[in-house]
Amino acid sequence: MNRINKKLQEDHKLLSIYCTAGYPELEDTLPIIQELEKNGVDFLEIGLPFSDPLADGPTIQQSSTKALQSGMTSNKLFEQLKDIRNSVEIPLIIMGYFNPMLQYGVEKFCKKCADTGIDGLIIPDLPVDVYSKKYKAIFEKYGLRNIFLITPQTSEERIRFIDSVSNGFIYMVSTASVTGSTSGFNEETRNYFKRVKEMQLKNKLIVGFGISDKESFIQATQYTKGAIIGSAFIKTLNKHGKAGIGDFIKSIR
Repeated sequence: MNRINKKLQEDHKLLSIYCTAGYPELEDTLPIIQELEKNGVDFLEIGLPFSDPLADGPTIQQSSTKALQSGMTSNKLFEQLKDIRNSVEIPLIIMGYFNPMLQYGVEKFCKKCADTGIDGLIIPDLPVDVYSKKYKAIFEKYGLRNIFLITPQTSEERIRFIDSVSNGFIYMVSTASVTGSTSGFNEETRNYFKRVKEMQLKNKLIVGFGISDKESFIQATQYTKGAIIGSAFIKTLNKHGKAGIGDFIKSIR
């Protein structure tokens, strides 16, 4: 069974962390992943930096820019992760944009993910229709889960279509804006969480965007299986480095 699906069966709310590959320093990718697992994170979203990150807020954009300047590439990331399954057991998901994967070769990229021990991909700019027609068979060939994003503006029809072609979880974007920490969720957002939960989809829901502390994590997971924290974690790295990871995770749990 894919590690993502196995993790989704566990009887607790899941905490995922987004970390930018090659940040703060180029060779920090593996040590940060190991430290996050040691501190009880359930799964990880590893950001593959891209020069035009449409869905990312300023904090993650800045981390991506620095990682790219340091020399982070797809090949470099795969090299850093080549032995990761000797030390890390939790599910690992690469979040990246489609252009670098297309340049790499979609099947070649998927095969490399499978060989490395990556469990899934999040590709915000790959439309579900295109994926379903052109790439779904390739992803399934290599046992990868492709995670799609929905927003408060996504129609019920499209959500149900995404649910029908997904076999991992659905990434529930809390707002229609870019990533970045906010302070809790308003009534409109909470109603959106509740509305989608009541659709009784076959895939679990994981919330991302706007989760920054224990309060927002609890709010986000009231109607969902878990939540992903990105910008707030990058800010912690900026302020405290790897030494601050343990205290940050404890503050959420």
